[in-house]
Amino acid sequence: MEDSSLARLDERIIGCRACLRLVAWREEVSRTKRAAFADWTYWGRPVPGFGPPDARLLVVGLAPAAHGGNRTGRMFTGDRSGDVLYEALHAVGLASQPASVSADDGLELYGVRVTAPVHCAPPANKPTPEERDTCRPWLVQELRLLRPSLRAVVALGAFGWQASLTSLAEAGWVLPRPRPAFGHGARVPLDGLELFGCFHVSQRNTFTGRLTPEMLRDVLRTAARAAGLPNAP
Repeated sequence: MEDSSLARLDERIIGCRACLRLVAWREEVSRTKRAAFADWTYWGRPVPGFGPPDARLLVVGLAPAAHGGNRTGRMFTGDRSGDVLYEALHAVGLASQPASVSADDGLELYGVRVTAPVHCAPPANKPTPEERDTCRPWLVQELRLLRPSLRAVVALGAFGWQASLTSLAEAGWVLPRPRPAFGHGARVPLDGLELFGCFHVSQRNTFTGRLTPEMLRDVLRTAARAAGLPNAP
């Protein structure tokens, strides 16, 4: 059963309507839909994090996709980026299955939780700085609730990296100065936690080979070891 504090946080996130542009966009997408998903009833609300309340590893992305998480109601579910991420998590022993197509497909995560700095799907996948800052308290609170168990964070892309650093600082972790720069494979030890950088699982990166499945699995394996989680050889 999910921890009541984290469950309450998720419910509060789902009910958020703070950013008018994002509310209008996510609801418009839910009405108009994509032809391939015409028979779906879109979620059309903020998408909370997904994974156990005692996660030792947190994966931080950017924001839900308009026809992915905004459609299914689960982070990284129902789009190409999620296909890549969950296949890699399964390959290193952190997910029960290699694909995630809907919120009721039976997927379980083992010791890992996935979340994002922005919980609503933004137009063109680009939240504004104001929207990013408005949404930040949710990630800060999520980190505080996970702190007793959390031992590693994987930040996907420069956006996830900067958001993670700022949120970790606000949640009480002490950061090195100057703040470390993002890079794929970057590894920064913090107070009782390690932060890892990984190129984002966007189609731009995965289709061009900037991020290969092997590169992603390597970062996840290393982070899983740092978090004290079992992983595939």
